[in-house]
Amino acid sequence: MSKKNRKYREHWYSGITEAFQMFVPGNKLYRTIPAKRARTGFLFILPFIIGFIFFMLQPLYVSMQMSLSRYVINTGEMTWNNFYNYNYAFNTDPDYNRMLVDEISRMAINVIATLVMSFVIAVILNQKFKGRIICRIIFFLPVILSSGVLPGIETSSSSLNLINSMSQAMGDSSGVNISAALEDLLSVSGVASQVFDVIFQMIDAIYDIVMASGIQIIVFLSGLQSISPSLYEAADVEGCSAWESFWKITFPMVSPLLLVNCIYTIIDFFMKNNNQVMEHINNIYMNGVRMDLGIAAAESWIYFGVAIVFIGISAFIISRAVKSYE
Repeated sequence: MSKKNRKYREHWYSGITEAFQMFVPGNKLYRTIPAKRARTGFLFILPFIIGFIFFMLQPLYVSMQMSLSRYVINTGEMTWNNFYNYNYAFNTDPDYNRMLVDEISRMAINVIATLVMSFVIAVILNQKFKGRIICRIIFFLPVILSSGVLPGIETSSSSLNLINSMSQAMGDSSGVNISAALEDLLSVSGVASQVFDVIFQMIDAIYDIVMASGIQIIVFLSGLQSISPSLYEAADVEGCSAWESFWKITFPMVSPLLLVNCIYTIIDFFMKNNNQVMEHINNIYMNGVRMDLGIAAAESWIYFGVAIVFIGISAFIISRAVKSYE
């Protein structure tokens, strides 16, 4: 074993030992401030841990077992078939791979756009102006609107469908679609067509981006409000401009929250109601002809694995691109 690996292993073991000592009375670490913070944080997540053990652990095990078996709905019998369901998802299902790639590309674009928009809005809402509280409430409304009840009303309400059809009819009757015309013009010119395709995808998804930015705005606001005003006062004394203060103080101090918002945004996107992959999985065992729970479970676990991989990649990149401040 190399010296570097041995040093990393010793550091890892010492970190685990210190973590256990924070929860054991009678040692020097138990009464420290980090230990008190760790115990307080553990109390906050304790309800989730209890709920996960008693209500989610067994369904996860059954789902994994079902993904490796052939499940007969009438009798409830499961027959082990190795990785047939996973092979069917990757090599036989005509739509799963295409939908998965489409959702991954759409997720990458929407996550970047959501983080940028929520950070910009948070910086604006952190300024002092009249009606700031009302503006904060307005930007938090998408969280309520996307709670799960109103999206169903949005898709099923005849009144809203009538309004949407009237809006589409008015757009068609005008004969001019500025966004489409501009996109055609830029595509013909051949100037960075791929970049403009991404930009127009963000423009088309502006409604989804705004609806998904409420929690991220609040997280960024909490980080902005925790920055000491003395830092900005010292920067003003040194002659820093507002632009320099933003990149030297504001962004570095808030950058650790990028990881929290990025993980939340990825998970939120993968669980949206209009997700093609989730709709496809639901159709397999609810509305489809096969009604095969084994294949549905296998595709669900593949989808879960893709989400975990993207969360890991994002955490790896962001954790090395930002700095943590005490």
